[in-house]
Amino acid sequence: MTGIGAVTPVAIGGHESYDAMCQGKSGIRKLPSWADEYPAQLAGYIDFDPKANGLKSKTISRNGRYTHFALAAAGQAVTDAKLDLATVNQDRFGCIIGSGIGGVEWFEDNCKAFEAAGRGYNGLRSVQQFLIPALISNTASGMVAIQYGAKGPNYCVTTACASGTHAIGSALKHLRDGEADIMLAGGSEAALTPLCFAGFCALTAMVSKFNESPEKASRPFDKDRAGFVMAEGAGVIILETEEHALARGATIYCELAGYGASCDANHITAPAPEGEGLKRCMEAALHDADCTPADVGYINAHGTSTQLNDKTETQAIKSVFGDHAKNLKISSIKSMIGHSLGAAGAIEAVVRLPILFPTLLSIH
Repeated sequence: MTGIGAVTPVAIGGHESYDAMCQGKSGIRKLPSWADEYPAQLAGYIDFDPKANGLKSKTISRNGRYTHFALAAAGQAVTDAKLDLATVNQDRFGCIIGSGIGGVEWFEDNCKAFEAAGRGYNGLRSVQQFLIPALISNTASGMVAIQYGAKGPNYCVTTACASGTHAIGSALKHLRDGEADIMLAGGSEAALTPLCFAGFCALTAMVSKFNESPEKASRPFDKDRAGFVMAEGAGVIILETEEHALARGATIYCELAGYGASCDANHITAPAPEGEGLKRCMEAALHDADCTPADVGYINAHGTSTQLNDKTETQAIKSVFGDHAKNLKISSIKSMIGHSLGAAGAIEAVVRLPILFPTLLSIH
């Protein structure tokens, strides 16, 4: 891992976000007035100026906010890695950016315009030309590839909260299989819109108890936890084969040693009892990394601040790590930035890098 970039509710930049979290800064605040009548009125919202972050006017006008985030985070990662694009073999340079929802604000805005115009021909004329590419979930990955000339493996992973983590794991596999030398990987999400936020409210999984105390709302593993706080953002990392990184004299942050994926096939939103699916996932990651439970010093938990997740996640960790679980450092950055859905795992991959433990394990 040789480069990092992030757009988060506490800062723009991977290193900047880490520093802000170490200072205890909270990025959770009240939403605009459109959420005043919702039971949940808080979110990890980002003040983001795409022009100030290097995006051109045409790129801004033709793409969704989640693509803006991804482009900014990818640009930071390329700069951080000191990557000389002129010397990179483009055919062996890939990009995988995950997103759970994509450019949902374009969908909402165009639906309103379409209905107001009366459908038919007038409705057709009201629809923006770039509606489809702006809203689909793989546009961010494609736009990042165009920006940096990445002609290797390119696609989007859409697996809800695990999208960014799965994107990074998929990138690892392409490197291991000899299909690429370097990969941009991560996740991006910008779903804080009236309709989408209402949909999450309807699921009754978001916290509504702390609307007047935003910084207290997201409290993973706390006995008074009452639901998750929705957020937005992006995280992108650069992965290279060891040979490629050493050959160009890159600064190597860490080795991505193992990856695991599983499905508990239990319920559309509720985890399996005792975290059975998560247990198998962690065991698979340890096996893939050729590590034992005792090798792990820190776990970056999913830690959503919901009753079911935090309980079953704790049970799964105890099951996998046994007595060593008492020696582990465990935290969830969602306490400060909320749950950024498909971007969550990627942001966590970025901001945990400066934490110097022998082995890191991220759960999503």
